[in-house]
Amino acid sequence: MSVSLRTVLAPALVCLLSAGIGVPIVAAQLRLGPSAPFTSTMPDTSTAARPFASSTTPMVSVTAVPSGGQEGTLPNLSPQYDWPSPVNDEAHHLFTLFDVLEYRPQTAGGSSTSDYRWDVEGWYGGDYNRVWFKSEGQRGTAFKADYDVDFQLLYGRFIQKYYDFQIGPRVETQTFRGRNVTRGFGVIGIEGIVPYNYALEATAFIDQNGAVSARLTLTKDLLLTERLILQTRLETNAAIQRVEEFTTGSGLNNLEFGVRLRYEIRREFAPYIGISLDRSFGETATLVRQDGGNPSQIRFALGVRAWF
Repeated sequence: MSVSLRTVLAPALVCLLSAGIGVPIVAAQLRLGPSAPFTSTMPDTSTAARPFASSTTPMVSVTAVPSGGQEGTLPNLSPQYDWPSPVNDEAHHLFTLFDVLEYRPQTAGGSSTSDYRWDVEGWYGGDYNRVWFKSEGQRGTAFKADYDVDFQLLYGRFIQKYYDFQIGPRVETQTFRGRNVTRGFGVIGIEGIVPYNYALEATAFIDQNGAVSARLTLTKDLLLTERLILQTRLETNAAIQRVEEFTTGSGLNNLEFGVRLRYEIRREFAPYIGISLDRSFGETATLVRQDGGNPSQIRFALGVRAWF
């Protein structure tokens, strides 16, 4: 006699429910970092089918506790007093620039002779305090009829954005009528960069006898390409007193305007070619003529600009 499947399964299901076998709850461990343990509440469905079950459904608490090896940690955000400063403005450095280092050949049919010129400066120190050293020399120019060399050793102090105040001594020596003459100066000046425009150096000198003079130098770089740069340079000197043995008259002494085209093989090394116009004025021009010089000259130049 055949027995239906329903007839067999129905009594078995009633027995299981009467025994109170519930649905197991599996709680996965949840990693929630260092916060408090997570508690989940859900109804206990095992009593829903029990006979005479209470009308109040009990709640089963499931707690997920982080495992011992996977506890989360916050980053250490406390101040680190041993960290270095992000800007080390107290470090000392050495910098030297050969801005002009050139040979000027004799021009065909001209009265000038082959000569040379240099203009070197550098400093040692930090961002606020520096020791500056400068040297400038030339031969056979329109400003001096023969050799002229000077050296400066200055203290520089950062005073405002882009500018340094400088003060210190200067020594100048030159040849005058077959003999060497030397004098000392006190120097006070300012040097810096006019933003996005040109480099400026303005200096006043007072020599050992009280004679006052001044020098102004302006340079500007025009980038033709990343390596090909055209530099324009203007320098002028003036004096209050006449000092004959140093070929210096009162008033405006001279004006030099030069253009130099350099190619930077490396940023630190760039050969160049250039041309400059030197012209003396007033009493200075007269003294240059008396000393056998030419107060107006156009000179071609071959040189190198370097820094390290």
